[in-house]
Amino acid sequence: MTDPRPNKVPEIGVLFWVIKVLTTGMGETTSDFFVKQFVPEIVVAIAGVALAVALLLQLRMSRYVPAVYWLAVTMVSVFGTMAADVVHIVIGVPYVVSTAFFGVALIAAFVVWRRVEGTLSIHSIVTRRRELFYWAVVIITFAFGTAAGDLTATTFGLGYLGSGILFAVVMAVPAIGWARFGLGDILAFWFAYVVTRPLGASFADWMGVSAERGGLALGTGPVSLVLATLIMVLVGVLSVSRTARAPFRSIYPAPGLDGK
Repeated sequence: MTDPRPNKVPEIGVLFWVIKVLTTGMGETTSDFFVKQFVPEIVVAIAGVALAVALLLQLRMSRYVPAVYWLAVTMVSVFGTMAADVVHIVIGVPYVVSTAFFGVALIAAFVVWRRVEGTLSIHSIVTRRRELFYWAVVIITFAFGTAAGDLTATTFGLGYLGSGILFAVVMAVPAIGWARFGLGDILAFWFAYVVTRPLGASFADWMGVSAERGGLALGTGPVSLVLATLIMVLVGVLSVSRTARAPFRSIYPAPGLDGK
């Protein structure tokens, strides 16, 4: 292993999971708002550039900086939503196919990362190569989660609220498996991480879309603003308080340094 550096991934605590779910919801409604208000091709291009800038800034950091890290995650959420939507709406790929495709891509990314680095532990992101693997997986999880959420809400007919409830139940699975049945730290963490995407997006869609589509009709713009405000407040808490990075242990574990 070369080019060691401080770990640039946050400690895993309750605030981590709360902010993660908020970013997934914000990414969903923000993407929908801008794509419908402006020319989709231009919006997607701008989002792609913004994502590249955010990731470059994150990669240039020498340590974990909450504001920079969560900016990158937020932009991944926005662009990941747009990418998954483009595959379905513009290209016409069914949600079943896109979900399967992104699922296979995610598994492949995990396999390559594990074979090259020997661990998927987020507490071992201490080289540039591992950091690149980490962000590649994060991007794919957002695209996969977006497609999966749309699959259950539309193709399977559960609606956005029904999908949100479904994924809330699914997210409890790794917690119970880890706490009661010895599920490995890494599998439990990444299982929960992937599920946060359709969980947050489903509830955000439910709040934002029209009543005709089974939503509360609050509007994607207002929902995005509220979620963005909450994210900024919580990231501010992380930034000003060193102990707030992990205020108390999450029910979801962080993968250990030994990679088990």
